[in-house]
Amino acid sequence: MSGGPSTAFALTLLLVAASPCARAQTVRTSDLVLELVASSQTAAALRPAVEPSFDFTPGDRLDRRGGDGYHHLGDLTLRVRAGGGWLEASTAARRRPVAPLSVSGSVLAAADLAPTLPEGLPIAVRRSWEIVDSALALRFEIRNTSAVPVEIGALGIPMVFDNLLHGRDLDQAHAVASFQDPYVGMDAGYVQVTRLSGQGPALVVVPLPGTPLEAWRPLLEDSTRRGITFEGFYEWMVHSAAWAEDEWKDARPWNVPTTGVLEPGDSRSYGVRFLVAPEIRRIEETLAADGRPVAVGIPGYVLPMDQEARLFVRTRRVVVGIEIEPEGALDLEPLDPTPGGWLAYRVLGVQWGRARVSLTYDGGEVQTVHYRVIEPAASVVDSLGRFLTTEQWFEDPDDPFGRSPGIITYDYEAGKQVTEDARAWIA
Repeated sequence: MSGGPSTAFALTLLLVAASPCARAQTVRTSDLVLELVASSQTAAALRPAVEPSFDFTPGDRLDRRGGDGYHHLGDLTLRVRAGGGWLEASTAARRRPVAPLSVSGSVLAAADLAPTLPEGLPIAVRRSWEIVDSALALRFEIRNTSAVPVEIGALGIPMVFDNLLHGRDLDQAHAVASFQDPYVGMDAGYVQVTRLSGQGPALVVVPLPGTPLEAWRPLLEDSTRRGITFEGFYEWMVHSAAWAEDEWKDARPWNVPTTGVLEPGDSRSYGVRFLVAPEIRRIEETLAADGRPVAVGIPGYVLPMDQEARLFVRTRRVVVGIEIEPEGALDLEPLDPTPGGWLAYRVLGVQWGRARVSLTYDGGEVQTVHYRVIEPAASVVDSLGRFLTTEQWFEDPDDPFGRSPGIITYDYEAGKQVTEDARAWIA
């Protein structure tokens, strides 16, 4: 490896051990400390600079999660095709040492991912860890190496953070674990990673240009054992059409599924940046300071038809277009901006069901805001009360648990009450 990063950042190379999980490189920025695995250049740890003893990733389980089938921050999943069916690829499926590349300037580490991808793919993938606008960034460059156009039907960036609770008591989980929450808002989308303790700092993952948060997919194929205390990892999906036409064909996605097309020899870059908010309450402030559009719905995004809501948007961009899907599902009326400079809209629910507001900015970016329109509040309360006291009302004088008479859990898909379940709190 030759060259070096900007003098504003320190790059410390450590000794490379024989273990495939050996930590070979530490990168320090003003906000974060990133450790990389020697063989894969995936994240071994990601720590806030102000509290380097805390790790946002499950780095303490790296020895157990270092083999095939375990996803890490820095991995990539793909579905591509060049005239035939979809070819599936994941850098986590078959662990092989990647090929390091020379770096310079703001690029801190880079690698050719060919050794860990299936043979016969019509693309080449290069991954780099960089500094972009003073923040740590993860970038993938996809290049068409074939003589025909290549369609990218799915592209996912695993967001692997430490939400594993099994094997930890409550105090331990509070001390080391994090939960991640996505805003599936396309170019304005982001993932917030907040510590279980509620303390700061918090991690905020935002897109590089051309990397909208289109869908949020559970990584069901990850080899980490799931259960009551761990529900799995997820990935940031930039393109999701290949999933929408197959596994998700009976579902309605949050955003319109897309593909990307690469002509022969062309390449496209995808990636995310990692921001640090000093505390959870300042996540939106951190986004706004970075120039990200911030949307706030008051009182929320579940909208009774008889309630007048407000949507506030803080942005440095100019809104050049607004689209509502399904058409006519919402009535959106612009209001005067707030004294603080927030754009304001009056929102009324017109059509029952899900509705999407798409804001297009002058730079071409698209932000989506999702609503659920429900019946007028009085009707909802009436329907709920009727359902609770009829369908969910449980009467059995011989019930051994003394639950009768009363309201009991109801399985809506099965159309019956749940009187027995292996999970005690369900029944």
